[in-house]
Amino acid sequence: MEGGGILPDFEPKILAFACNWCSYAGADLAGVSRIQYPPNMSIIRVMCSGRVDPIFILDALKKGVDGVMVLGCHPGDCHYISGNLMAERKMRWTKELIEKAGCDPRRLKLEWISASEGERFANTAREFTEQIKELGPLQKEDKEKISAELKAASKVVDESRVRVLMGKERELVEEGNVYGDKAAQKDFDALMKGILDDEHTREKILLAAKAEPLSIKEISKRMGMPSQEIGRHVMWLRHKGKIALHGIEGRSPLYKTVEVEV
Repeated sequence: MEGGGILPDFEPKILAFACNWCSYAGADLAGVSRIQYPPNMSIIRVMCSGRVDPIFILDALKKGVDGVMVLGCHPGDCHYISGNLMAERKMRWTKELIEKAGCDPRRLKLEWISASEGERFANTAREFTEQIKELGPLQKEDKEKISAELKAASKVVDESRVRVLMGKERELVEEGNVYGDKAAQKDFDALMKGILDDEHTREKILLAAKAEPLSIKEISKRMGMPSQEIGRHVMWLRHKGKIALHGIEGRSPLYKTVEVEV
C-alpha cells in the first residue's frame, strides 16, 4: 500500500466524470460565478454517473492520473431514476479493486452535486485535490508494478460474471429475482469479494506467465502467495484454455499464457 507525505512541488492530475444534468451544470455554475478551485482537474461530461465504467477509472489511473472523481445527481434526483444508485454500487467495488492493486482507495471519490451547487463543486474539488496531494503521485515508486496491477484489475471488471453481478446487485438485493427472492447484502458482498479475489489472482498469473514460461513455484514466489493456491488457479486457467503447459524444467512443469488471436 502507498505511503503519504506531501511533496511541495507535486501538482496532481485529477480526472472528473460529471453527469450532464446536475454535476456538470454545477461545475459550469462555479465557473460563471468565478468561484475559485484548483486547476488540476479535467472534466469529462457523461450523460449519467451510472454510465461510468470501472474500466475508465482503472485505465485513467494506469495512464498516470493521480485521482478520479465521479460526480452525479443527488439520490432521488437522477434524470434516469436510479443511475446514480447504480454508480454508487459500482464505485464501491471499483475501490475494492483499486485497493487490491496496491493503491489507496481514497484516490477515487464519488460525490453528489446538483446544478445549483457551484460552491459545493468548488469545495469538493479543493478538498479532493488536497487529499491527493497528501497521498502523493500514484506511480512515484514502482510504476511498472502498479501499472501491471491496475491492468489486471481492468481485466477483472471486463470478466462477464463481474459485469453481470455489478449490474444486477441492486436488483438482486433490493428487488429480488423473478420469484421475488432477495439476496442478503452480506451474502452478495461475500460472493462478490470471493469472485474479485479469484479473478484478480488469475489475471496476475496470466500477466506473469505472458512474457516467459514459469513454474507454479516461481509464480508463487513472484506473487507472494502459497504454491497450493497458485496451483488451484493455474489448473482452472488451464481448463479454460487460458494457460498451457510449456515444457518441463527439472521436475517442475512450466506454464505460459495462451495468446489469443484477434
